[in-house]
Amino acid sequence: MRIIYLTDIHGDFERVKSILSETVAHLYIIGGDLIDIPFYNMETSIRYHELQSYFHGLRMKMGEEDRLLEDFVDQLLESPDVKEELQEKGTRYQQYTIRARRVMQQKYKVLKNIISMKKKSRVLCLPGNYDMDLKFTALHDNDLHLHWYKIDELRICGYGGAEVWTPGIPERYIVRYQAGMNTYGKKNGKKNEMYPFFRVVKPHIIVAHQPAYGIHDNTTAGGAFGSPVLRTYCDDNPVSLCLTGHAHDSWGVSLHEGTLYLNPSNFGQVTGPTGEVAEGGFFYQIEMEHLTVKSIIFKKYHDGRVFDVADYYPEGRKWAEEVIDRDRYDALRNRQNYDMKVVKYSHIPEIQLFKEIKQFFRMYQTPETEERVDKLEEVTSLLEDKLKGDIAMDVMGSVNMGTSHAGSDIDLVLYLRCGSDCEDGPAGCEVSSETQSMIRELLGSEYEPHFMDCIDLNQVETAIAEKNFECEVLQRFVAYRSICRPINYRVIAPIEDMLNADMIFRKEVEGSTQSYIQIFANTSEHVRSLKKYESRLNELGIRVPESVKRTIKQYLRED
Repeated sequence: MRIIYLTDIHGDFERVKSILSETVAHLYIIGGDLIDIPFYNMETSIRYHELQSYFHGLRMKMGEEDRLLEDFVDQLLESPDVKEELQEKGTRYQQYTIRARRVMQQKYKVLKNIISMKKKSRVLCLPGNYDMDLKFTALHDNDLHLHWYKIDELRICGYGGAEVWTPGIPERYIVRYQAGMNTYGKKNGKKNEMYPFFRVVKPHIIVAHQPAYGIHDNTTAGGAFGSPVLRTYCDDNPVSLCLTGHAHDSWGVSLHEGTLYLNPSNFGQVTGPTGEVAEGGFFYQIEMEHLTVKSIIFKKYHDGRVFDVADYYPEGRKWAEEVIDRDRYDALRNRQNYDMKVVKYSHIPEIQLFKEIKQFFRMYQTPETEERVDKLEEVTSLLEDKLKGDIAMDVMGSVNMGTSHAGSDIDLVLYLRCGSDCEDGPAGCEVSSETQSMIRELLGSEYEPHFMDCIDLNQVETAIAEKNFECEVLQRFVAYRSICRPINYRVIAPIEDMLNADMIFRKEVEGSTQSYIQIFANTSEHVRSLKKYESRLNELGIRVPESVKRTIKQYLRED
């Protein structure tokens, strides 16, 4: 089973939508802080926060810390001698709180619509300290808080919220954190509900927004703040995985008393209290066999690309770490942004239009598409050992668009290090021919691969280093990388990073491919394919919006 775990998305729903369409997994788990503010604009949130802070201070002054802030304000306003200024502030606070609930519920509906598009996979969500109790939202069927699910052999359960006061979020609606300090003790007059829940469920995987004490729980100011109860349960019981979040800077993979603890840092972009921005995009891909974790890949999503940052695998009684992308790994370790520094630019019109069309179709990605992507990833993994060299692919056609069905073939571009064999083109390349034969053998009769091209990565690297924008191999590389779907992107990523280090040069190369892409866009086969993809959606009862139809016509240069 493949599990993708991300947490702390902080309202970055577009990024969640992208990761669902760019990845394939049996189960997706989102570990908390689904939203960031309970309003649609920051100005309203700031005004609400100011009122909340005012009444919070007044509550502390009056020794009413144990009372919900909204109940405290209601009580104040019921007093017959309440002052006019206090009446005015309290009334505004009540109105904002009602509005906050409505807006938060609307935001959860948006997220529900996004995750509902993932037809083949299960998506589970845990509320964080920024969230409502999800049982009162559109996400109630996806709720992990005090719920458990059996998926194959695995029992998965969750406990949301955190032991922290979160300014700007209505206390009345936030998920209540009642884990306590002792396994059976009481806190604020309420029994600990975490430990007894875990004891009944006996989970193999625990998802908790607040980390376990002493593991991935240090703040930038220093000091551990994790849950002693969570740590105690995992230490004393056979828990395979404990997935946490909340502490964005205390990320990593740790093994303690037989339990693997994972915190991937924040997935959504987060703005700190002093205005600094953490770009986020981090998540884990976890491979499990029965009840055993076989491997973990630490990944990062940014601007349509998924980077492999580090591999984790068992080595004796420990887990080894192998850094794949040193620059992105070190940037996160040093609390620095990496991809936000890359200069953005607009693609040439043909590529931009195609990407917009593809983005729409990918929203309705079929299970057959995901089966093909999953199989191709398996094939490249097997071939890496056999070839003892780099291999990656770009996928074109229906798999790229997300519209494959049972009879669809697979259109592939191969990326290899072919050496001198490729000087006369891919047709005479022995490495390419042998690789194609092995791919056909591994795919078997179930899938029919069509090899559209083969790119020698050595030639691409040389052309980038020499700034040779007239190199035809580089031009083809740039064209495919602009519109296709990668398989085993970790091989391609360093080369594309080289290219993106000089965006002016990339744009020159991309411009030189414009005539090729125009010819490709207007071939009768390509036009028929787009019409076919549209008809497949119609068969599912999905109408293509007029705006998308106009984009398709513009892309095909139809009158």
